[in-house]
Amino acid sequence: MPDFFPDLHSRQLRAVLAVAEYRSFVAAAAALKVSQPALTRTIKQVEAKLGVLLFTRSTREVAITDAGKEFAALAERLLNDLKIGVESVREREREPRGQIILASVISLANLVPPSLIAGFARRFGGVEIHFREGLQGSVRDDVRSGVADFGVCYIDRLPPAFATERLGAERYHVVLPANHPLAAQREIRLRTLNDVALVSLPAESRSRQLIDGAAVAAGIKLHYAATANRAPTLYSLVSNGVGLAVLAESECPRRNDETVVSRPIADPHISAEIGLVWLRERELSPAAVSLLAVIRKGLMEAAARPDAGRRRRRRAKPAPTRR
Repeated sequence: MPDFFPDLHSRQLRAVLAVAEYRSFVAAAAALKVSQPALTRTIKQVEAKLGVLLFTRSTREVAITDAGKEFAALAERLLNDLKIGVESVREREREPRGQIILASVISLANLVPPSLIAGFARRFGGVEIHFREGLQGSVRDDVRSGVADFGVCYIDRLPPAFATERLGAERYHVVLPANHPLAAQREIRLRTLNDVALVSLPAESRSRQLIDGAAVAAGIKLHYAATANRAPTLYSLVSNGVGLAVLAESECPRRNDETVVSRPIADPHISAEIGLVWLRERELSPAAVSLLAVIRKGLMEAAARPDAGRRRRRRAKPAPTRR
């Protein structure tokens, strides 16, 4: 760095430019909304720091020196560069950057449509999104530990340390072969599954715990022939006659599936609250707040469409993104 580096402020640079433009201390002071004596002191301070005379004064006029012209041009460039730089910094601050880690229960992974993520990625190219899929307990632990910024999971039995935003309720269905005798029914009573071979998600999953709890309350004994981590594997087991599956609505096969179908469970109806979750005492990053806003808006718009069909969910009033 050079030995000579004058300590000048933007206010002083603006003062030089104003006097250079108006060639009058009175007019320049009025434009800057300062007193004329204050402006005179400012110009003298700049000249003292530079060691050169910028303006010559007489009783009739103010003339700018050659050094003054050169410095005025430099001051204008400096102020313009500063303005552009500040605007750039503010713009970068407005545009989220960094990394977001989103944890989701495996059975709810398709709750956030890929189209929403794609739209977010196009809008905020500086943000990288990582997905972590697991069981309810692992999603809860990821959010609590800070491994994940926020999660998508079942929210009806979470500790008070978690802040939640309800997305809706998932009703549970029986998934069975299309040619199964029970497929002719519109709803399947839970007691019908007594001692029927079932395939399911792992015992520690929230879905399995919910179904087992309902069965115990109804005095029903469920028999599990196989377990798997993902719905497509369960579909395959069902279609091959290993057993029937009980899954949340979002994981049920599409209507045009020719091999397996689903029917809602009745007597009792079984459902679970689902939503977004983050740690209450941890402030979300700007990037995570932005993604939450995109997800919230996208899901609300999807739920409001007339063609949302059987997967349409009633939505609660959104909660604040920070708590």
